[in-house]
This record gives sequence, structure tokens and C-alpha cells, in this order.
Amino acid sequence: MNFFNRAFLNIKGKVGRTILLTLVLSAILLFVLAGIIIQNAATTAVNNAKKSSGATVTLSANRDNAFKKLRQQKSKTPTLSLASVNIKTAEKIGKSKYVKNYNITSSTTANAKSFDAIETSSNSQMSSPMGGKSGASSSSQGDLSISGVSSTNQVSSFTSNTSKITSGRGIKASDKGTNNVVLEKDLAKQNSISVGDTVTIKSTSKKVYKLKVVGIYKTSSTTSQSGGMMGQSDPANTIYSSYTLANSIKGTSTTAESVAYTINNPAKASSFIKDAKKSINSSKLSLSKDDSTYQSLLTPLNNVKSFARKIVFLVSIAGTIILTLIVILMIRERRYEIGVLLSLGEKRWKVIAQFFVEMAMIMVVSIAIAGFGGKFVGDAVGKQLVNQETSTTSVTTNNSGGNSQGQMNNGGQPGGNNQQTPGKANNRGSASQSASSTQQLKNLSTSISIISLIQLAAFGLIIILLAIMIGSIGILRLQPKKILIS
Repeated sequence: MNFFNRAFLNIKGKVGRTILLTLVLSAILLFVLAGIIIQNAATTAVNNAKKSSGATVTLSANRDNAFKKLRQQKSKTPTLSLASVNIKTAEKIGKSKYVKNYNITSSTTANAKSFDAIETSSNSQMSSPMGGKSGASSSSQGDLSISGVSSTNQVSSFTSNTSKITSGRGIKASDKGTNNVVLEKDLAKQNSISVGDTVTIKSTSKKVYKLKVVGIYKTSSTTSQSGGMMGQSDPANTIYSSYTLANSIKGTSTTAESVAYTINNPAKASSFIKDAKKSINSSKLSLSKDDSTYQSLLTPLNNVKSFARKIVFLVSIAGTIILTLIVILMIRERRYEIGVLLSLGEKRWKVIAQFFVEMAMIMVVSIAIAGFGGKFVGDAVGKQLVNQETSTTSVTTNNSGGNSQGQMNNGGQPGGNNQQTPGKANNRGSASQSASSTQQLKNLSTSISIISLIQLAAFGLIIILLAIMIGSIGILRLQPKKILIS
């Protein structure tokens, strides 16, 4: 009789032992499967995070170097000189394989002509030596802020829902070279302006421009989106247009203040920066990376993935030890059977193979049981891990945010390349990023796939093989005669 038949008859004849081994092996494989599906879910979530949470690299003036040169000036009235971005260079960099899209930004100020800007009263303005209402210094500083962009869909205040289009449409790439603009709702309401109307403004150089209103937006921001002075400090006085119009009002056509590149894979942001640096003068311009959304998702997901890997590792070790002890007891119980088989000329490896086949048959049933219960255990353990990691990340984020806010409140100057693009809130939509991070983690999806079951079967076979090999050492090294006598 071959060892396959003997293994089947032994399992069939020893029902109690078979049930015990099935329950033990099912419990081991259940937790191994839970670790596998949590690990696979975290891997899938990381891949999804790469697609859904874009990284942004901003090309702008090198403020560090500019301030360094400012401090080196010996003049009584030192001048801060910030370099502009050449649009052709920006477009060349934008053709990189790492870039999904890019947003060219240029801003300036102008004065309202056919309508009235919203006046803002504040302590800073009341104490201003210029005095009077906003726009009193219109000769040098307009009462409107013109924020020129490639597309409003790529402006962080719109992507973070700080600003929303309520009527008409936003600025598109097709608006390049046109005088199409988007006005804030309060400004439009105060002046009875609707989508399709034409309004006029006057640049600080007294040139008049006719603008066509293609959209109305509503902002929830309470501070200037462009950091302007006087009238344009009210966010309602910010007008969005194509960067070409802003440049025309400003009197330039070849440069921009900054360019924000959206990277198609956040993990490749560093590679993009390395390539882009070859096309710019690093002493005048700099590239700053913002992948905070991706990192806020990546850190907790990697922690969950790492913990799931440890679960698989520890349960596999513990399972091997437990199963080895059971196999040792089982082999000692079957000493006489082993002695008879060896005395009849059966090869030792076939005896070991019989034990392995018995456990493999039991494992098939155990995998089925673990398959039914693995998802529930995986969901429970995964949810607990996600909640823990989300809480830890939130605490860390809040502490970091508090420290940053404290530094700013202490009069700290934003250092490095923290130049804000007009139309972008200082926090770059951090609140919405945190919210999306939490939502992504809460929706960590666990599922049992064919690959998961194949991985489970592989772990199960390794555990069984190690247990059989270790458990068989003590008895199979003896001679058949000694086994039967003992």
C-alpha cells in the first residue's frame, strides 16, 4: 500500500485526532490569512494613494539666496531682487514624463473702473500713514488683485474647496491670450455683475482693460489670497484670469512668478526635481516639493503594512512551534506503526511523506475554514490598526501644525522657498488633506483573493514541512528493532 492510501485511511480512522489537528491548523492559518489580507490591502491603498494624492513641485524664486544677497548689500536702502520664471523654460520642464499637468502663475494689481472694489477696514489700514479708504494709493497699488493662472482647477484654494465656482465656469487653458476673468461672488453682487457681463479695470500705469466675466466664485477665506495691501487685502477683490492677461497688465509677457507642477506619481517627485534642475539657474530659482497629502497617507499605511507583516511572521513561528509539539506527540503515539513500516522495508522518507500528506489533507480543510473566517478577523484587526494609526497621525499633525503656527505668531519670517502663489492659501488646504487622509484610512478595503489563498497555502505547507521535519528527527533516527522493542 502506498503512503497516500495509508495517509487517507489514517485520517479517516482517527477522527478525534483529525478534528483536533484541523482546529489547531485552522486557528494558525486564520491569523496568517488575516495578516496577509491586511498587508495586501495596505499595499493596494499605497498604490491608490499614489494615484489619488498628487505631489506638487513649485518652481519659483530662490528666496534663501535672494535674502542672502540682500544682507550682503552695503547700500543704505538695500533692494530685495526676486528672479522670475521664464515661461518657455517652464513649458519645457512641463513636458517631463513625470508631470501630469502644471499651473503657471502671475499676479499683479489694478484699479476698478466700471465698478467699485470692496473696501476693507482694519487696524493695520487705520494706522497706515496713507490713511483714507482702500485704494487711496492707487497710483502704486491697485485696489484689485489680479491672479493669473493656467487653470483655476489647479489652484489649491479651489482643489481644497476654500473657493468654489458658483456660476459659469473657471479659468481654463483655452483662456490663454483672452481677457476672460472670474469674479468673487460678493464683489459681483455688490456691483450687480453677472456671468457674461463686461467690466473695465485700469492698470497702475493708467491703461484700461475690458474684461469678460465667464464665472463667479465664492471663497470662504477671510484673509488675502495674494498677500496684497490696501483694497486687495479683502479676498473678495481677487480676480482670476489667465496668466497672459496678468502679464499684460503687469507689462511683461515672457515671465511668471511661479509654476506648480503636479507629479503623476508622488514617489517620483525627487527624480523630477533632479531632472528639472538641469534646466534652471539654481542660484536664482528653486524647486520645492509638497507631497504632504501623499506622505500623510503613506506613513500610517506603511505602519499598518509593517504590523501585518509582523503578524504573519510571529503567527508562522508560533504555529510551527505548536504544530511541531503536536507532531512529536503524534509520532510518539505511533511508534509501533512506524516500527512495523520500517521493518517491512518501507523507506524512511516515505514514512515522513505519509505524515506530510496527512497534514496536507487536513490543511486543505483548514484553508477553507480560514477562508470563511479570515475576512472577518482581517476586518476587525485592520480597523483597529487603522484607528490607532489615524489617531497617532492626527496627534502628530496637530502638534506639528501648532509648532508652525507658534513660529509664525512669534513674528517668524517664512523661510526657504515658502513663497505663496496667488490664489493659494498658506496652509495649502491642509485641513482637507487631513480629512482625505482619514477617509482613505477608514476605507482600507480588505478582501480575500486567489493570490491571498495561494500565499496562505504556501505558508501552510512551509509550517507543516518544518513541523514534520523537526518532529520526525527523534524517532526516525532509531532502528526498527529498537522501536518495536521499546
